[in-house]
Amino acid sequence: MTSSSFLIIIPTYNESENIISLIGSINVISPQAHILVVDDNSPDGTALLVEQLMNQNSSLHILKREGKQGVATAFLQGFAWGIKNNFDILLAMDADFSHDPKYIPDMLDAIENADLVIGSRNVKGGGIENRTFIRNFLTKGASFYCHAILKCPVKDITGGYNMWRKTTLENIGLDSIVCNMGYSFQIEMKYKTYRSNLIIKEIPIIFPDRKKGQSKMSGNFLFKALGDVWKIRKLA
Repeated sequence: MTSSSFLIIIPTYNESENIISLIGSINVISPQAHILVVDDNSPDGTALLVEQLMNQNSSLHILKREGKQGVATAFLQGFAWGIKNNFDILLAMDADFSHDPKYIPDMLDAIENADLVIGSRNVKGGGIENRTFIRNFLTKGASFYCHAILKCPVKDITGGYNMWRKTTLENIGLDSIVCNMGYSFQIEMKYKTYRSNLIIKEIPIIFPDRKKGQSKMSGNFLFKALGDVWKIRKLA
C-alpha cells in the first residue's frame, strides 16, 4: 500500500484533550497514513491544535465546519474529501481512544481481501471494557435487533470503527445516505454494503471507555436509531 492511498478520518468536537495524543499514536503505529480531522468549530480549540501540528506534518489535514453538525455528516464529508483526493482505503474512527489505533495494522491486513472491515465488539475476542451490564446488553441487543429486522449478518452494525475501500463507498453511493445521526448512519452504511453483495469482515476489538473529555452520544441516540431501522430496511 502506497503512502498516498490510506486516509484516516476523525470527526472532532471539543477533543483538545485527546487529539494530539491520538495523532501521535497513529503516526507511530501507521506512519504511512494520512489523517483528516473534521472539526465542528470546537470551542476548546481542537482545530487550532491540529493546524499547529500540520506545520510539521504534511500528512495531516483538516476540514473546519461552521457549528456542530454531527458525526454522520462529518464522516460523509470526510469520505467525499478522501475520494476526491484519490485515497483507496478510508478508515473512520473516533477521537477519544475508544477506537484504539493498535488495531489499524490488522484492519489493513483484512481489507486486502474485503470491501469493508469492521472493528467489532461482538465477535469472538472482541468486547467492551469497564461497561455496566446494562450498557453491554444495549450494545449487543441493538445489533441483534438490527439483524432480526434487516436480515443482515453483521454482528456489530452500530459500531463506528470501520475501514472502507473507495470502491465500496462509490458503490453504495454517499449521496444516497439519508440517516444523519451517528448510530443510524452506521447501520445504513453497513446494510447497503451487505445488500450490494460486497465482502464484509469483522475483526475483534476491545472497546474501552473514553479516558478524557465527554461522550457526544447518549442512549437516546441509540433508541432513535433503532426506530430508524424500519426506514433503513426500505432503502436498499
